[in-house]
Amino acid sequence: MGIIAWIIFGLIAGAVAKLLMPGKDPGGIIVTIVIGILGAVLGGFISTALGMGTVSGFNLGSFLIAILGAILLLWLYRVMKSR
Repeated sequence: MGIIAWIIFGLIAGAVAKLLMPGKDPGGIIVTIVIGILGAVLGGFISTALGMGTVSGFNLGSFLIAILGAILLLWLYRVMKSR
């Protein structure tokens, strides 16, 4: 996927992760986009390393992996910022 596709995919994954984990976050829409993009990459890396699948394009499996990665990063971000 191209960089624009990753940004759009990450934006959507970050928005869904934020909807699934409501609460006050120190950051706005830019932080959500960055967390979504990094979460998609992290989710793809972890799932590939565990042999669960890869982020190979716009499909349901890749979307779920990206959302799980974004949720993980959002949780870590909240833990780090609360200290």
